[in-house]
Amino acid sequence: MFVDQVKINVKAGNGGNGMVAFRREKFVPNGGPAGGDGGRGGNVVFVVDQGLRTLMDFRYQRKFKAKNGGNGAIKSMTGRGADDLIVQVPQGTTVINNLTGAVIGDLVGDDDSVIVAHGGRGGRGNIHFASPKNPAPEIAENGEPGEEFEVRLELKVLADVGLVGFPSVGKSTLLATVTSAKPKIAEYHFTTLVPNLGMVRLPDGQDFVMADLPGLIEGAAKGIGLGFQFLRHVERTRVILHVIDMSGVEGRDPYDDFEKINRELLAYDPDILKRPQIVVASKMDMPDAADNLATFKQNLAQDQLLAQKPEVFAISTLTHDGLTPLLQRTAEILAQTPKFPVKDATVKTAEYNFQQTPDFTITRDPDGVWILSGDKLEKLFKMTDVTHDESLLRFARQMRGMGVDNALRDKGAQNGDTVQIDDFSFEYMA
Repeated sequence: MFVDQVKINVKAGNGGNGMVAFRREKFVPNGGPAGGDGGRGGNVVFVVDQGLRTLMDFRYQRKFKAKNGGNGAIKSMTGRGADDLIVQVPQGTTVINNLTGAVIGDLVGDDDSVIVAHGGRGGRGNIHFASPKNPAPEIAENGEPGEEFEVRLELKVLADVGLVGFPSVGKSTLLATVTSAKPKIAEYHFTTLVPNLGMVRLPDGQDFVMADLPGLIEGAAKGIGLGFQFLRHVERTRVILHVIDMSGVEGRDPYDDFEKINRELLAYDPDILKRPQIVVASKMDMPDAADNLATFKQNLAQDQLLAQKPEVFAISTLTHDGLTPLLQRTAEILAQTPKFPVKDATVKTAEYNFQQTPDFTITRDPDGVWILSGDKLEKLFKMTDVTHDESLLRFARQMRGMGVDNALRDKGAQNGDTVQIDDFSFEYMA
């Protein structure tokens, strides 16, 4: 089974907790703080594995969690940093943040890798909080939480040349004829349900990868038929071979088919039509094919959709007529055409970052409890060691500096009211 899109959850490791400790040595009556820092949490790293062809493995494992860093220890010893979690994916995988839609990484090279979720830093031990006013602080930080979110993996076939066209126009037969691939061939629509790849080797030593992509129908850009399952794989192809059935045996007009396919490509991504396109007039061994081809060329001369008129090659996979000139010309155009990268997502990421989110929000539940939430505030709380009073007092000062006290007062909070953050509750005192 060919799987080309999945959603999974990734969780990087939390940093290790810092420690509160003091020197206890003979003949050292006033030993100072000696609590070590926590170790770094493990990252979640995606790397290309040449042996994988689909995302099938991710259907059975949807959650990936890296290990946490080690806690700090006495004598200022730093905790052990956790190893990164390595997740292997097929070549051609795009990793997308499912919440924001931003592309995290596009893994197309043989040895490409990307850190998908960053591990948290280790919390600081009490050696960092010593000061002339407080030479023996009982303050330490918990480790920073590792990043956690849902990502979408999209696998787009890595093919130099893509065969597009309506179902049953001869794409699979063409692929089977010019390569050693063995796609399923039958006389009914949507025989091809997944992309098939084959290597074309020419006598002069040139070669390229050709993909027989699933059949396209009108409305595919809106998800009709195989829809996006097909269109997603066109993005990486550098040259498009547009296969048109010139026999007309199914009662369709060849030029009408040509226009409909191009309009679907245009609706999905206008830039796809800027790529070199060759019209492959197939089934030329049929009786009416020559007349239909002449009419097609007349209509093509008046076409306004494509900026550059595509070349037309008449072929017959039954007699092998026209195949050599077609493949030779395809190789020539391919040599002149650069790779088309997946849409750059840095703009989308920048737009998302401009949406300022508040440091905290305040709500009140039916029982009258004030609920504090917000990514920044919750992160500070998770890094607070609640087992030591000095750490809690430091967190209270941090909240006051963020404006939480004033905001609660403005909302109508009274002395003695219960305030809750995460699973921790305390009394509000103005």
